[in-house]
Amino acid sequence: MACRLWGSRAASYLKISAFHRGFSTVLKDLKYADSHEWVKVDGASATIGITDHAQDHLGDVVYVELPDVGASVTQGNGFGAVESVKATSDVNSPVSGKVVEVNEELSSSPGLVNASPYDSGWIIKVEMSNTSEVNSLMDSDQYSKFCEEEDLKH
Repeated sequence: MACRLWGSRAASYLKISAFHRGFSTVLKDLKYADSHEWVKVDGASATIGITDHAQDHLGDVVYVELPDVGASVTQGNGFGAVESVKATSDVNSPVSGKVVEVNEELSSSPGLVNASPYDSGWIIKVEMSNTSEVNSLMDSDQYSKFCEEEDLKH
């Protein structure tokens, strides 16, 4: 309950809308991949991270493998990994382009992925090579439904 309250307050402070799906938060202003990454688009720039749903299933994150600045990423392909106490999971890029920034804070504080997956826990920023790729991603309602259906299968 405290996490949801904190998430709502953070969303309010950041002036973004959020709604709750079970124990996970899905932000309305983002796009989502079926591999549980989110992307926030600003023109041709994209900030990418893993979703609250993904970090919740992974458990406590202990290491984040980051790509090099300047590396190319391709929609649907892996660019790094997140290691938790439960498992290691590849992180796929929801869009194609060139990495222009990585979240260096994750090297010393990988738990930011758990504590703040949509804010301080972002992973990379990409200059997109094809902005229309965003159209193939899910919006918040579609992603919430996707997660519910996926959870029912397990």
